[in-house]
Amino acid sequence: GVSFGAEHFAETSYYFEGGLRKVRPYYFDFRTYCKGRWVGRSLLHVFGTEFRAQPLSYYRAAARAGRLRLNEEPVRDLDIVLKNNDFLRNTVHRHEPPVTAQPIRILAEDEEVVVVDKPSSLPVHPCGRFRHNTVIFILGKEHGLRELHTLHRLDRMTSGVLMFAKTAAVSKRIDEQVRQRQLEKEYVCRVVGEFPEHEVVCEEPILVVSYKVGVCRVDAKGKPCQTLFQRLSYNGSSSVVRCLPRTGRTHQIRVHLQFLGHPILNDPIYNMEAWGPHRGKGGRIGKTDEELLKALVEEHRSKQSLEVLGIGEEDLNSAGESKDCGNSGDCTKSDPVNGSSCPAEDEKDPERNDIAACPLNSDANLETLDKDKELSLCGNQDGQAGEKGWEEKDPLCVECRTSRRDPSPKELVMFLHALRYKGADFEYCSSMPEWAMEDWQE
Repeated sequence: GVSFGAEHFAETSYYFEGGLRKVRPYYFDFRTYCKGRWVGRSLLHVFGTEFRAQPLSYYRAAARAGRLRLNEEPVRDLDIVLKNNDFLRNTVHRHEPPVTAQPIRILAEDEEVVVVDKPSSLPVHPCGRFRHNTVIFILGKEHGLRELHTLHRLDRMTSGVLMFAKTAAVSKRIDEQVRQRQLEKEYVCRVVGEFPEHEVVCEEPILVVSYKVGVCRVDAKGKPCQTLFQRLSYNGSSSVVRCLPRTGRTHQIRVHLQFLGHPILNDPIYNMEAWGPHRGKGGRIGKTDEELLKALVEEHRSKQSLEVLGIGEEDLNSAGESKDCGNSGDCTKSDPVNGSSCPAEDEKDPERNDIAACPLNSDANLETLDKDKELSLCGNQDGQAGEKGWEEKDPLCVECRTSRRDPSPKELVMFLHALRYKGADFEYCSSMPEWAMEDWQE
């Protein structure tokens, strides 16, 4: 199970504003052991080639401020050469994206399991830029539910039935049902246009295009999968569709619906102009994967909605894609030094401004940052849980001097909901979302 205790939950606190749940910025240590490929290379070289999310001037300033530690000793010289088993710690000022303020409803709980109705926009577990704004942390902090074992996952933007085991034994028993294909999941969604009345089966293979942004598409080289669809209602412009995935690929339902020409009405990835005039119907895209990703990012950038994808500008600057992730669509492996990662999330923010009003807009400012100002904070720090009553600014943190448009609560809802989760000896359901009602109009 994913185990977090009181010391983790105490790192920071929540506040609520404009229909959003927000996390107060906090200091956090990213830790990693030296990778084999780093041995014999200098820290400066590793930062410059593998952790490009921050300029080298940031790492120099972080070292001067005592925030970089090698084998628990402060790093004073970035030219130091790394050895096998070296242990690196990077202290950053961490900002998390806002999520919906909608509460997590407990659908059922006994000595074996807890079942919740997950709101859209919340990742299941810590991933990339999200840590406290996750189901696992909220359940631990606000419901006293700790040491839960994740049995299955839902994409960050998907709402609905989510089940956790309370013990390893229960987790093992249900995992066995997963392997035996004894579990049945039922979803409901609202899609563009008039979906066919008859049952539709889609068996197109799915390939991951980008773990970082969290984008997939139909491709013959992809993994085999199958989804059954049945229309429930049509209101003249959009259809409510029941979905039964027989496999569990990343974004499977969303990608299959796009391929069929009926993407989810407000899907922030698969119903975008970036896919071309056909919006990806029939696999017609007319772009390379690189062109597609660039177009998707630009479309969101123009709408100031990168946060809806769960990524920030800094994630787009970091090197390389990690292919080390399960198919939950919820997580990708992270940059161990800055913590970046995840179809959309990361934590990287160490370079912001401030100290009284000295905007660190340039590398030069970072270079000359006074070493005494180390972890100094400014702003009102009386710790009150008020809307904006407690703002902590950090001299090295880029997020502290970046102004971002908050997403609206509406932008944080996607019309895909896990309605039912059934196993050999259990069945849990949530209620139908408002947007899935037959007479609903946009």
